[in-house]
Parts: sequence; structure tokens; C-alpha cells
Amino acid sequence: MSLVPASLLSLSGFVLFVLEDRAVGYVVLGVALALAAIINRSLFTDLALISVGLIAMSAVPITTDISTEHMLVMGTAMILAVGIPYSVSRFVIKDYAIRFPIRTGQPWTRAEKWYLPAVVVIGYALIPVYMIRTGVYNNWPAVSDPEGIARLFVGTNGLGIWDELFFICTAFTLLRRHLPDWQANLLQAVLFTSFLWELGFHAYAPFFIFPFALLQARLFTITKSLLYIVCVHLLFDFVLFLVLVHAHNPEWIDIFLY
Repeated sequence: MSLVPASLLSLSGFVLFVLEDRAVGYVVLGVALALAAIINRSLFTDLALISVGLIAMSAVPITTDISTEHMLVMGTAMILAVGIPYSVSRFVIKDYAIRFPIRTGQPWTRAEKWYLPAVVVIGYALIPVYMIRTGVYNNWPAVSDPEGIARLFVGTNGLGIWDELFFICTAFTLLRRHLPDWQANLLQAVLFTSFLWELGFHAYAPFFIFPFALLQARLFTITKSLLYIVCVHLLFDFVLFLVLVHAHNPEWIDIFLY
């Protein structure tokens, strides 16, 4: 029965971030929490912790604006979305459910090591075609000055790290305490994809972001390493950053095929 409120929670993310209907999204979220409270106290607590993050992010504009004001506002919401669930889990409930494992003592396998350069190749083949042919790159600001480029770099990489902290280490970790891994993975992938849609990844982006989110959670399950999945994500984001700079300044970094 835990699947019902958990699915409603995931649906609320779709309504909040894709449909951008805050009123309906909050209603769906409230129903999810009410059902969870009836079913199981622990389920209610964990879904409530995820809800904190969803509410925090839905309360601010989710855009690619890299102005100081917006970066501070959105950055604050991102810190609250991750920090509050972690703090409550660790210091109030004291179940230590949410962890951010950097050094696990488990060496990466040969396949895991080879996957990292493969990520760059996949990103090189996929991202320019998607971003430039669809015109989606216009959802990001055109920058050509050093400060703007630095802000874009910080923004893309900072958001990539946050994605893993919230959707994988927080949402997926809490959901899998009550659901089979495959169900928890599907639900976090809906949240992951919905958020990036509102950020600006439109057109056919869900067709590769959704599988990417599924794979990231699976890799986290196998490696138990936040460091590994962050490395994977940042390699994609580095290619994304280069593509965005090139798309707005075609004579720069002219190394892509699209």
C-alpha cells in the first residue's frame, strides 16, 4: 500500500514542475502525506522529508538565470531542500537514513572506471545534437565574457551535484525503505526528469534524462558512492557547458558534430 502515497508524491512533482500548477500540486502532495500517515508513521515521515525539498524548490523560480540575485535565491532553496531532510533524519529522528557517502573504501571496478570516459563520448554524441538542433540551448543565457562563462560553469556543475544529493541520496534512499528498488527508482526518476524539464530541458529531453536518472540510482545502489555518481553527472555537465558556450558563440569550441 505504500506505493499509492509514494506514487502520488511523485505525481505531485510532475504537476509542480512540468505542469507548473502549484495549487493542484500541493493538493496532490497533501493527499499523499495524508494517506501515508494512515498507512505507516515511518512512511509519512520519509515522504514528508522528500516533500520539504519539493516545496522548497517549487517556491522559487526554477530557471537558468545566472544573475547573482537568482543564484542566491535558487541556491538557498537547494540548500534547504537537501539540508532540512538530512538534519531532521540525523539529529531529530536519528535514524541516519540519508547519507552522502564520499569515501566508501570500495574500489571502483574496471567497468565502472571505463564508464567514465564512455560518458564523455556519449555526451559528445548526444548533447550537441539535442541542444542545438532543437534550439533548447536558448533556454540558457548567452555568455561570452569571462564572468558570465564562470557563472554558467558554476551553475551547471552546482545543479548537477544537487541533483544527486536530492533525487538520489535523499528521495531514492527514502523511497526504497518502503518500496522495492525498481519502484523507488521509477518514482525518483519522474521527480528528477520533471525538475529538469522546468529548468529548461524541453523537447525530447525526457527520453534520455529519465533513463539517465534510472541509471544513476542503479549505480548508486551498486557502488554506494556519491562520489562516483557525481563524477558521472559532472562529466555530462562539462560537455553540456562546452556545448552551451559553443552554441551561443559558434566560432568558439568548434569541435562538435550536429
